[in-house]
Amino acid sequence: MGAVMLGLFLSAMDQTIVGTAMPRIIAELSGLKLYAWVFTSYMLASTTFVPIVGKLGDIYGRKIFFLTGIVIFLIGSVLCGVSQNMVQLIVFRGIQGIGGGFIFANAFAIIADLFPPAERGKYVGLMSGGFGLASVLGPLIGGGITDHLHWRWVFYVNIPLGLMALVVLALVLPKSERHDATRRLDYPGAVTLAAAIAPMLLAFSWAGVDYAWTSPQVVLPLAFSALMAAAFFMIETRADEPIVPFSLFRNPIFAVCTAVTFVSGAAMFSASVYIPLFMQGVLNFSATNAGLVLTPMTIAMVCGSAIGGQVISRTGRYKVLTVSGLTLATVGLFLMSTLTRGSSQVTGMQYMALLGFGLGLSFPTLVLATQNAVPHRMMGLTTSLNQFARSTGGTIGVAIMGSILTRRLNDELASGMPPRVAAEAPPPLLSTLQNPRVLLDDGALQRLRDDGFGALFGADALPLFDQTIASMKDGLATAITDVFLFAAALAAISVVISLFLREVRLETTYEAAREDTQLASVDGSPGPGPSVVAPTLQQPVDRASIDRDGAP
Repeated sequence: MGAVMLGLFLSAMDQTIVGTAMPRIIAELSGLKLYAWVFTSYMLASTTFVPIVGKLGDIYGRKIFFLTGIVIFLIGSVLCGVSQNMVQLIVFRGIQGIGGGFIFANAFAIIADLFPPAERGKYVGLMSGGFGLASVLGPLIGGGITDHLHWRWVFYVNIPLGLMALVVLALVLPKSERHDATRRLDYPGAVTLAAAIAPMLLAFSWAGVDYAWTSPQVVLPLAFSALMAAAFFMIETRADEPIVPFSLFRNPIFAVCTAVTFVSGAAMFSASVYIPLFMQGVLNFSATNAGLVLTPMTIAMVCGSAIGGQVISRTGRYKVLTVSGLTLATVGLFLMSTLTRGSSQVTGMQYMALLGFGLGLSFPTLVLATQNAVPHRMMGLTTSLNQFARSTGGTIGVAIMGSILTRRLNDELASGMPPRVAAEAPPPLLSTLQNPRVLLDDGALQRLRDDGFGALFGADALPLFDQTIASMKDGLATAITDVFLFAAALAAISVVISLFLREVRLETTYEAAREDTQLASVDGSPGPGPSVVAPTLQQPVDRASIDRDGAP
C-alpha cells in the first residue's frame, strides 16, 4: 500500500510541482509562448491513456502496467531534467503524462484486487488524501528545489522515490487477474477513443483563453473529436471485447456515479483554478506564498477523505456520505460566491475548508460505489472511467467558467475604470489594466504606478492609480464570485443526481466479493448466485492464505 501510494503521489505531485519552477525554466530555455503547453501536454497524455490502460489491466493484469507506468514516468522525468529547449520539455512532459496515465488507471483498481469492498473505504480514503496532499506539497517542494538547487531537480527528485516504489512493488505486489486467452484488446476502439479524447481536451483547454470559442483552432478539433467519437461508438457496438462496453451505462449505480463525478469534477476544478486568483488578487494573500493559497481546502479534503473512508469501512454504507459531502461542497461554493473585496482572509479560508471537506467525503465514496457495482473483470475499466470522467468534466468546466469570467470581467473593468484613465491612457496601458494577473505581481504593480501612471498623469498619478486598482479588484471579485455561483449550481446538480444512487451493501470478505461480482451481470442485476443486493456474509478470509496470484 505504501508503494502504491508513493507511485500515485509522485504522478499527482508532478501536476503541480512544475508551476513554481516555470519562471526559471522560461528564463533558461526561453519560449514564453509555449508556457501553457508544459502543463497541457501532461494533461492530454495522462487523460487520454487512462481508459485504455484501465481496460488493458483488466485483460492482462494490473501489476505489469502499474510497473510500466512508473518506468515510463521515470524515463520522462530524466528526459525533462536534461531538456535543452521548451519543445523538448513539452514532448518529454507528454512522456511523463503517459506514465502518469498508466499509474492513475491502475492505482485505485489495485485496491479492489487487494481488499474486499467493506475494507476498501479506508484505503481509498488514504489514496485520495495522498492525492490531495500532493497538490499542497507540489508547489512548496518545487519552489524550495528551484530556489536552493536547480529547476532540473524538480524532475530528478522523482527518480529515487520512483525507483524505491518500483522495487517494492515488483517484489511484493500480488499479480491480479490471470490473462484470459479469449480476451483481446479492441485496437480500433483504442485508436478512435484516443483520437476523440485528445482533440476534445485540447480544444476545451484553448477555448475562451487562447482562442475564441468560434475560432478554427477550437471548432475544428471539436468537430474531429465528434467524428472520432461517432466512429468509436460504431466500433464498440460491434467489438467482441470493447474498450468501453456501453451496456455498463445500463447499470444504474455506474451511470449515476459517472454522472456525479463528471459534474462535481467540473465544479471542483473550476473552483480550484480561480480560488488562488481571488485570494491573491482580491483578498491580498501574499503572492510569494502562492503555493499555500489552496492549503486550507486541500488539508480539509485530506481529512474528509480519511474520515469518509473509515466511516464506510465501519458501516458499509456510502450513499449518505456521498450526498452529505456534495451538499457541504455546494454550501462551501455558494458561501464563496458571497465574498467581496472587504471580506477577511480568515473567512475565505473557512469557506475553502468547508468546500474541501465536502469534496473529501464524496470522492472516495464514488470510487467505492462504482467498484462495488460491476464484475471484477471490469474493475480496472470502471475505476479508470471514474478518473476520466472527473478529468474531462474539469477540463470542460474550466473552459466554460473561463468564458464567464472573461466576459463579466471585461464589463466590470469597462464600467468601473476612472473616466480620465479610460480617456487618456494609451492602448498598451489599457491592455495591461484589463489583465487581472497584474494584481498578483507586486513588481508589476510598482512599475505600473511609477512608469505608467506617474509618467502620464503627473501629480494625479497616485490617486488615479489607487482608484483604478480598487476598481480592478472589485471587478475581479464580481467576476470570480459569479464563477463560484455557477460552480455551486453545478455542485447542486450533482447532489440531485446523487439522490438516485442505489446503495448496495459492501461485502465483508474478499472471497464473497469475488464470487458476487463475478456472478453479477453488467446491468447490475444479480446473476445465478447470491444476490448483490442482499449478500450472504461469510467468515473473513485469513489474509496470509491468499497466494501471490490473489486467489484464496
